[in-house]
Amino acid sequence: MNVTARTPLYQKIQQYIRELIESEGLKSGDRIPTEKELMERFDVSKITVVKALTGLANENVISRVPGKGSFVSELSAAEEAEVPRPVFGRTPEEVKPKTGLIGLVMPSIYDYFAVRLIDGVRRGLSSKGYRTMILLSEGDLEHEKEAIKTLKQIGAEGILVFPVDEEHYNDEILNLKFSGYPFVLIDRFLPGVETNYIAADGRLGTRLAVEHLWELGHREIAICSDSPLQTVTVQERIEGYMDALKDKGALINPAHIITGFRIHASDEPEKHPLYRYIRSGLATAYITLNGKLGVQIQQMAKRNGLSIPDDLSIVSFDDPTSVVEELSVFTHIKQFEYEMGLRAAETLVDIIGEKADRSGGYTKTLLVPELVVGRTTGPVKPH
Repeated sequence: MNVTARTPLYQKIQQYIRELIESEGLKSGDRIPTEKELMERFDVSKITVVKALTGLANENVISRVPGKGSFVSELSAAEEAEVPRPVFGRTPEEVKPKTGLIGLVMPSIYDYFAVRLIDGVRRGLSSKGYRTMILLSEGDLEHEKEAIKTLKQIGAEGILVFPVDEEHYNDEILNLKFSGYPFVLIDRFLPGVETNYIAADGRLGTRLAVEHLWELGHREIAICSDSPLQTVTVQERIEGYMDALKDKGALINPAHIITGFRIHASDEPEKHPLYRYIRSGLATAYITLNGKLGVQIQQMAKRNGLSIPDDLSIVSFDDPTSVVEELSVFTHIKQFEYEMGLRAAETLVDIIGEKADRSGGYTKTLLVPELVVGRTTGPVKPH
């Protein structure tokens, strides 16, 4: 009996993609057909397509990005073009002359966290002979994209990005990755996407806050964020908050997790949901995920006739009140933002100078936060 060898379907898909990259001249970062398109083209299940794409990803033919699709990898593009693998994904012809300029994209500079972080960045870059250009995204994803494009156009040798709070990825950041453009993310990362980034350990930060308030006798502890719940930073800090309460044997009260709202200067505080929540007395302590929100809760509490910390305790992420720590008023989670900026700058300079160890993958740095006790936390008030 003659047996005809059959090529597995997943291998046919892999061969199709390889030929597509070669015949179409696809470059690093170009998108390949989606899982759905491949399922329809080959009349196969999603499992078969995923197996094919996973195999290609393991061979560095493509890169897969959750929620975005699959793209031609740097290695594959170089091999198909039969040229030596370029430095950081760029051929020698594409490497621009040195400008000595580094770009920094920030959402805003309205608080001391940003001031201290920028100070660290500038110190780290100036010590290596680089100039810093700061562009503000104003917390808007489209503005962030334009800022990155602008910095690339004017010849920035590398870019530091403090990403905005959004549920979706910034395509321009993905383009930086796929093109091999030197960049480092600050304060947060993109889930499922390998990049260089530096941040403080958010889970540990909220754990420190909960443990401090618990020792003061607080059991009704709320956590507040004016950013969407889906962002990585918010998720990690809330997870740390819940883990800390579970370790204490406490039940998680969903009503104490307050997210997704906005407070504007033009708002009437008395009409804001958070104002009514504070007035209700449901929580005796609040953890705010940024310093500005801590100040706003303090102001709302005073409007409600509450005294800080006698009636209500507040722990904020970052110190919203002073550049000089000795003059700090708020009990806060110190994230060492100056060091964060300094080390982000140093990492980027190493990448530009090809000093970073690329064999070990990307540089991921988590700073260990500390609790600084100020005058906004105290023992829970007896009923």
